[in-house]
Amino acid sequence: MSDRIFAVAWLILCGIGLVIGWGIYSEYSYEPLGPRPFPIAIISLMAFCALLLLFKKPDAIHWPKRQVLRRLVVLIVSLTIYAWSFEWLGFPLATTLLTVSVALLFNATLSAAIFSGLFLGISLFFAFDRLLDVTLPVGVWLS
Repeated sequence: MSDRIFAVAWLILCGIGLVIGWGIYSEYSYEPLGPRPFPIAIISLMAFCALLLLFKKPDAIHWPKRQVLRRLVVLIVSLTIYAWSFEWLGFPLATTLLTVSVALLFNATLSAAIFSGLFLGISLFFAFDRLLDVTLPVGVWLS
């Protein structure tokens, strides 16, 4: 039952998000698609997942152990710090630090976490900046 309550609440929030996303408008075009398609696509995907959750067969509830809950809290804190430091640190460095912290949460070795963080931070920046023409911050400290 809690899955269905969550799915309904999430669908309501997705509906509100779609209305807000549809109203996004830019006076000038700085990207090929503009600012509207990305939020609408992401929110539509979330609404689809909420619908799947709403109509799936209910499972027995098993609450996670204390260690898993602790990791979830650390993940939420990491994502909050990522959002807060995104403009100041810039996309490459902030994404590298987030990837390293998430990799360590999933028990990766330190060298693998650092390598994957550097690879994702740099490659995603160039993919978005050069291939997709999406403007991402490089960081206040580099400007």
